[in-house]
Amino acid sequence: MNYEKRDPHARLRLFCFPYAGAGAHLFRDWHTELPTGVEVYPVQFPGRGNRMRERPFTNLLALVKAAASELLPYFDKPFAFFGHSMGALVSFELARLLRRIDGPLPCHLFVSGCRAPQTPDPVPPSYNLPDPELVELLKKMNGTSPELFNNPELLQIVLPLMRADFSVCQTYVYSPEPPLDIPLTVYGGRYDEEVSSELLELWNRQTTGSAKVRILPGDHFFLNTLRQDFFQVLSQDLKGLV
Repeated sequence: MNYEKRDPHARLRLFCFPYAGAGAHLFRDWHTELPTGVEVYPVQFPGRGNRMRERPFTNLLALVKAAASELLPYFDKPFAFFGHSMGALVSFELARLLRRIDGPLPCHLFVSGCRAPQTPDPVPPSYNLPDPELVELLKKMNGTSPELFNNPELLQIVLPLMRADFSVCQTYVYSPEPPLDIPLTVYGGRYDEEVSSELLELWNRQTTGSAKVRILPGDHFFLNTLRQDFFQVLSQDLKGLV
């Protein structure tokens, strides 16, 4: 993303990491919903949007290393991370990488729709499914536009990206490290069939700071289906940082 033309008076930069299959467009209008003083920095992973021609990553730690290299120049004022699902894992591991290299650390982690990283994934791998089975899975997940499934050409572009992103998540192996000294806020959907409230609560083991869990009455994609409710809660949490 181009972060050159930004508000020099912003008091907090919120770097936002998307879920599998999504891109920076997910956060394109967030700046209109969040408190004054918060500047939204959408992160565009390779393989989508203006980086469509780049090969998407299939390994989470490789993606995190590349993200650190690209984003480090923009950590020159107070910043926080927000990530949903795959984006939550990326933001968490990015914070741990920054700590290992004695880099600047986010003042807060906002993780959403993602089980605690130290817990095993209860869902069988899907990144290696045959195309028809992968399509059926995407339909059930309810996070992909229905119009996509009626467009064979577009579907053939999206499926490799989904495989790559699923591989990022499903081949991830958690390595124990000391908890981060960063406050943590966790968001989840009450009706998320893959990420239970119990799995969300276990994020508190990843920080020595404060940790709170907020449950919204939605499924895995509550940040899209319950936008106003979600923005109200996120804005309330951000106000304490600006």
